[in-house]
Amino acid sequence: MVRLNYQEALSWIHSRERFGINPGLSRIEYMLACLGNPHLDLKVIHIAGTNGKGSTAAFTAAVLQEAGYRTGLYTSPYLESFTNRMAVDGTDVAEEALVLLVNKIKPVVEETSNILELGPPTEFEVVTALAFAYFAEIGVDYLVLEVGLGGRLDATNVIPQPLVSTITNISLEHVEILGDTVTKIAREKAGIIKTDSPVLTASQDVAVQEVFRQVAGAKEVPLYILGEDFLYETGQKDLAGQYFNYTGKNWVLKDLFIPLLGEHQVINAATALAGLELAGVSLMEESVRKGLRETFWPGRLEILQKNPLVVIDAAHNPAGIKHLRKALEELFLPTKLVMVLGILDDKPAGEVLQEIIPVTSQLIVTTAIHPTRAAKPQKIAAEAALLTDKPITISEKLRQAITTGYNLLSSEDVLCITGSFYTISEARRLILEEKIIVC
Repeated sequence: MVRLNYQEALSWIHSRERFGINPGLSRIEYMLACLGNPHLDLKVIHIAGTNGKGSTAAFTAAVLQEAGYRTGLYTSPYLESFTNRMAVDGTDVAEEALVLLVNKIKPVVEETSNILELGPPTEFEVVTALAFAYFAEIGVDYLVLEVGLGGRLDATNVIPQPLVSTITNISLEHVEILGDTVTKIAREKAGIIKTDSPVLTASQDVAVQEVFRQVAGAKEVPLYILGEDFLYETGQKDLAGQYFNYTGKNWVLKDLFIPLLGEHQVINAATALAGLELAGVSLMEESVRKGLRETFWPGRLEILQKNPLVVIDAAHNPAGIKHLRKALEELFLPTKLVMVLGILDDKPAGEVLQEIIPVTSQLIVTTAIHPTRAAKPQKIAAEAALLTDKPITISEKLRQAITTGYNLLSSEDVLCITGSFYTISEARRLILEEKIIVC
């Protein structure tokens, strides 16, 4: 068998289908069985939701790591490198280790593909199988596992009994796959609810809560709601971060600090703490405090430079844009705010524009960094022109969009770059590595 190198391994992974023709867990279950079912002995905190699940996972993993537990973290999508998707104690999987895993799983994938009733595994199924094999091989004490898409049919849902099933919130996303109402989407997310595993949600939507209550009742497991069973209170905030108080079942913690910006991150941090309580993890207060304080989750209202401020945020759907707008209003306004926007064609551009235009002084529309799914900037600019008479500029290339926006700023102004994860990832690289603007 020909052994792949790192770039060949990545190309092989990315060559898999994005979505399966036959949705279900049968393919990944078969692959994992061939690999010795590495997922069955893992202690898992399972996290789903429309927005905030990645940040909640990051807070959870940081606290566990600070407490001295060997902690695995599985997230998607990646921001800087593919290896970001699976990490142990804050260190990404090494390229060499990933290559070994790919060479091990490749024949299993090929075997699975040749079984007519199963068919070819998707990219996410392959990566999830790789991750389970990796974390089992390393021997993590806990695995913080972020759902990829939905829940019920997501490849991560092969976990039979997580320590806790957490669902951050629900809003419309991937409606062609998950359903065209929040309750339909909630039912898909509720698929991660398992017998003998407590359920936690941060959703404040009564209809969504009722869906979770019904599913939890059928599974005979308790449902806990952030804001009712676990309480939080926001405190002082500035550009360095924010404070909050938390009251749980066993913990009453005052003046906790997180470096991530936006009130939604307080909600995510409180959700992480509630999940850790429900999971029954033994933790000292100092580990909780230090873990939250040292959580790093790039691309989420991340300040890349000051004077003038340059901020990036992966607000890739309407719910994320709402959070971004609220945070911008709280932290940066009133001031001149120039927005660089690059989104994918399958996102509701009208909803995105209606949210951001009121807080934007000037909009620069660019092409998202994606070979097939990028929205045409001319189309987005035309939609924006129907909503405002503020200046709108089209810059086909992200590099040009960033430098154009930056050159419009005075020292008191703000440049915000947002849109798809692909856009944010490339913007971060251009600014921090290539230094295309003066830092």
